[in-house]
Amino acid sequence: MNDETRRAFAHPEARALHLSRDGRDRISLRDYVLEVEIGAFQAERGTRQRVRFNVVVEVRTAAETLADDVDKILSYDTLTEAIHGALAEERINLLETLAERVADRILSDPKAARAFVRIEKLDRGPFALGVEIVRTPEEAQRIASPVPRPRLVRVHAAAIAAPDLSARLDALETDGVPVILCIAEIAREGPRAAHPAAQRRIDLLALEQTAWMLAGRDPRCVVVDSRTEIDWALRQGQMTVWAPGKMLLDATDGPVPEPRDTEGQAAWLAARLDALEVRGLDL
Repeated sequence: MNDETRRAFAHPEARALHLSRDGRDRISLRDYVLEVEIGAFQAERGTRQRVRFNVVVEVRTAAETLADDVDKILSYDTLTEAIHGALAEERINLLETLAERVADRILSDPKAARAFVRIEKLDRGPFALGVEIVRTPEEAQRIASPVPRPRLVRVHAAAIAAPDLSARLDALETDGVPVILCIAEIAREGPRAAHPAAQRRIDLLALEQTAWMLAGRDPRCVVVDSRTEIDWALRQGQMTVWAPGKMLLDATDGPVPEPRDTEGQAAWLAARLDALEVRGLDL
């Protein structure tokens, strides 16, 4: 094994040492194992698996300048809090996404100069499957600007079919507040399943079909199904239609509204976005 290959598979601490810039000090978190629900495959939903975290952070402050003052250091808690914070945001499908979010949280601290994050799944076989990233504050996926507070508008099936729908939507844009349209009822009844989990999926799909029906009535209505898409649209002032399936299925904090509780869904989303109000579409 040559040196380059050896370094590629070395612990992040060894890689950090090899790539160290200007003799910077480092703090590390080794072999931190949590049971997490994560994964893009259907078999990984509803079950937890062991995930191992190894994190190394280069710090900007040299040890000799700290004067034994805890307020001057990058706390070890920053590393574990970044992991738990990223996991609490929503259910994540990809280790790559989780690693990016952990690095982003760590690098939000001005004392952090570079982060090495390795995450591995331990229960997919007699081996570890993982990803490793190296990020600087300049490379981190920062939020460039605050997210505006939206207005949530619940839209019933009758409003979707109304001939003056576009005029009603025009009236929502007069004050410059970004608008998220939420489906207030399923437009068409779908099939019935004997298993509650299957029926939940069917009902969520029916809501999303209704969202696409609404989007088809007016070109300014863009369907969104993730927090990332919502935040981007709010910054752009884009009117959107929320397809709730992904966010409800990926939610890590409860209770989560049932698919047919559309009023509860709007309130749930409003709480997460700090919405200005939830109202109905006047007809």
